[in-house]
Amino acid sequence: MSLSADEQQAVERAADEPMLDQVLAWSAINSGSRNLPGLERVAAVLADAFSVLPGQIELVDPAPVETVDSAGRNVTLEHGQNIRLKVRVDAPVQLLLTGHMDTVFPVDHAFQSTRWLEDGVLNGPGVADMKGGLAVMLAALKAVEESPKGSSLGYEVIINSDEEVGSLGSAALLADAAAGKRAALTYEPSALPDGTFAGARPGSGNYSFVVRGRSAHAGRNPEDGRNALLAAADLALRLDSLRRDGLTVNPARIEGGSPSNVVPDMAVLRVNLRPRTPEIEADTRLRIDEIVAAVATTRDVSIEAHGGFGRPPKPMTPEMEKLFDLVKQAGADLGQPIGWKATGGVCDGNNIAACRVPVVDTMGVRGGKIHSMEEFLISESLGERAALSALTILRIAEGL
Repeated sequence: MSLSADEQQAVERAADEPMLDQVLAWSAINSGSRNLPGLERVAAVLADAFSVLPGQIELVDPAPVETVDSAGRNVTLEHGQNIRLKVRVDAPVQLLLTGHMDTVFPVDHAFQSTRWLEDGVLNGPGVADMKGGLAVMLAALKAVEESPKGSSLGYEVIINSDEEVGSLGSAALLADAAAGKRAALTYEPSALPDGTFAGARPGSGNYSFVVRGRSAHAGRNPEDGRNALLAAADLALRLDSLRRDGLTVNPARIEGGSPSNVVPDMAVLRVNLRPRTPEIEADTRLRIDEIVAAVATTRDVSIEAHGGFGRPPKPMTPEMEKLFDLVKQAGADLGQPIGWKATGGVCDGNNIAACRVPVVDTMGVRGGKIHSMEEFLISESLGERAALSALTILRIAEGL
């Protein structure tokens, strides 16, 4: 399929946007998920940048979120505001575009600035994940707005502040925005530096198990104690035994304990589980309940389970494959070979797919080594991916 004159003009406009300057400016603002002042600063900058688009833009407060601290107490988690932009809500075709403003690098992290590793390879916090992706999204939408075909398309943009910590404060916002959408595009970086997209993704569950036993003197009357630390370790081993094809289990941390001469009466176990299918997730929920009950009985302790599966599995569906084929054809028409592979990571694409909306969630830049001080962006991919997005959006608008 060749490009029409309107499509050619749109992809050229998108590729010519000053995306690199935006990435450099946005990455200079620390916006770690828990850095609320930094998130407030970058939200204001991004809201101003996206205000060039028509429609209504607003800052939306996060939903309340609770977690369990190392002492087993329920505490409130603070998150930043989220950006929501609505354009032509009555248009016949509705699209959702999502990204996130937060990074994994806290305010006191050593990784705070950008530098060129070599010509065309930029190292910096969030350059790929995903301030580069946000620049690509904006460039594509600006080009679409200048196209005569853009008027038939309505869309929402969600830029959340807590994707890197599970989107717990923005999950309801994402679900609300996904309602009624024909398709969704999310601007995570490519799965591989060569531009390979992510296809199927597992779900993800984060649990905190608060184990309460009974303290006693470790020498005089240890038999009167009920060792919460030992029970937490037993629980970790039994949960790890759930590991199988289609399910990973990572007991990540045990907090608590006591002086060595006291039987510990409290511990908190943190575990991450990643099921490949909804069926495996449902079965795992049941098995977790059984294991918790067994350890509580065997060790004579109480166990409270907090958290759960916040990211549903994202298997490939026929609707998802159709959208991938559209992106693949757009890439072919631009001379960009597009492939995809299943990945073990999760993102907001999981949440969107659970709303029965087909989503391609790696529309962002080519780069790599994300979540590390070696994170990098291949700068030429800014223009490539902006052109790809502009063409993809226009073809969705046409109902292709």
